[in-house]
Order: sequence, then structure tokens, then C-alpha cells
Amino acid sequence: MNNYETVFILNPVLSDVQIEETVKKFEDFLIKNGAKMVSKENWGLKKLAYAIQNKKSGFYHLFEFTAPGKVVNPYEQEFRRDERVMRFLTVKLDKHAIEWAEKRRTRLKAKA
Repeated sequence: MNNYETVFILNPVLSDVQIEETVKKFEDFLIKNGAKMVSKENWGLKKLAYAIQNKKSGFYHLFEFTAPGKVVNPYEQEFRRDERVMRFLTVKLDKHAIEWAEKRRTRLKAKA
């Protein structure tokens, strides 16, 4: 099992219900394929550095999960098929990135 992190940007014209459905769809896909969710973060609506599909903002979400390597390709294929997703990036975390992510999560919990 490898550790991964995915950041994806959803179209800003989506309603709250559509955003929740989309996030749930990708979370369910991971769980159904043997992944374990470590962390899920909603970063909210943010301004983009450059326009994507003529949009200047988007809803950012982050998933941190552990999964077998064979899950990543079909997972990313689902992102490509979904019109609500403007961009996504999945990275495999090394030991230093895992430590950094844990520190970030504990900081977020301390603020809440």
C-alpha cells in the first residue's frame, strides 16, 4: 500500500449539493477499490492563478489516502471523464511528505 495525495478543482458554477455528490463519488471509488482514506479537506472557493475553461475560480479539495498502485490509473480516469472536474493532480508521497502532511493535519486540528 502506497500513500497518495490528490488535489482537484471543481467548476465554480456547481451547487453545494453537486459538489458534495462529486466529492462523495471519488471517495466512494477509492474505498470500493481497496483504498483507505487518511484525510479529506475542503479548501473552498479559491481564485485561480490563470483561467481554466474560462473560469477564474474553483472549489479546491484534497484527499490523502493509502491504496495499492493499481488503483491510481482507474481513479485518474474517473477524473478525466467527469465534466465537473477542471484539474486534478495525484502524487505518491514519500516518507518526508507523509511527515509533513501529518504536521499539517495536526496544525489544522489545533486551529479548529
